[in-house]
Amino acid sequence: MAVFTPVNQVRLTNVAVVRLKKGGKRFELACYPNKVIDWRDGIETDLDEVLQTDVVFTNVSKGSVAKDKDLHRVFKTEDKNVILETILTKGQVQVSGKERAKVRSSVLSEIIEIIATKCVNPETQRPYPSGIIERAVKDLNFSVHPKHSAKKQALELIPQLAEVLPIERASMRLRITTPAKVGKAVKSRIEDQVSTLTVEDEDWGSVFEMVALVDPGAYRAIDSIVGSLARGQGRVEILDTTVIEDGEEALE
Repeated sequence: MAVFTPVNQVRLTNVAVVRLKKGGKRFELACYPNKVIDWRDGIETDLDEVLQTDVVFTNVSKGSVAKDKDLHRVFKTEDKNVILETILTKGQVQVSGKERAKVRSSVLSEIIEIIATKCVNPETQRPYPSGIIERAVKDLNFSVHPKHSAKKQALELIPQLAEVLPIERASMRLRITTPAKVGKAVKSRIEDQVSTLTVEDEDWGSVFEMVALVDPGAYRAIDSIVGSLARGQGRVEILDTTVIEDGEEALE
C-alpha cells in the first residue's frame, strides 16, 4: 500500500541540516554531508552539489516546507538563490554524532599531512612518515576543532609535538637583495635577530645579495629589517618554502 504525505512535505534521509533563525521564524536546508564546509571554504561553489533539494524547510526531519510569504518577508527578496546562500552562509550546521566524528577524522588527517610535509627531524633534516606523527599526536590527546582550519591547528600543534618528538619546521630558503651600501648593516641586523640563519651564498658586487635558510617564523622579521634599512630598495624573495633532505626518517 502506498503511503501519501501532504503536498507541502518532503521527506529526506542522511542529510546535514543547516538551520537559521531569523525574523521569528526557523528556516532549514537539507544538505549533503561535508558539502557545507566545502561551500563555506570556497571549495564548492555549485549549490546543486551542496543542497539535496532547493526547498527551504521549517523542519527538515518532519518535511515541513517554509511558506513563500515568510521567506519574502524575512529575507527581503524573492531571489531564491540569495535566500539559499544566506541560510548556507549564516546558519548553524546540525549534524549527527557519527557525522561529527567523520569530519574530525578528516580534519585530523589533514593536520597530520601538513605537519609531515612541513616539518623535519632537526638532527637529520628529513621528514617523518605520517604514521610516526599520527602516533605522537594521539599520545598528546590532541583535540581537533572541526571548524578551525587544519593549517592553523597544525601550526599550533607543532610546539606541543616537540615535547614528545624531535621535530621542527623545515627551513625556508630566501634570497635577500639590497643596495650594496646597506648590505653589511642588513646582514648584521638579521644575524642579531634571527638565530636560525644559515647563509648558503653571498654576492657583494654592485648590489648585496644573500641566499639563506631560515625558520619560516623569521620571515616577517627579515622582511621588516630589509624594508627599514634599504628604504624600499631591498627585496626578500621566497625561493623554497620547505627545504628538506631527500627520503623519510626511518622507523625505529
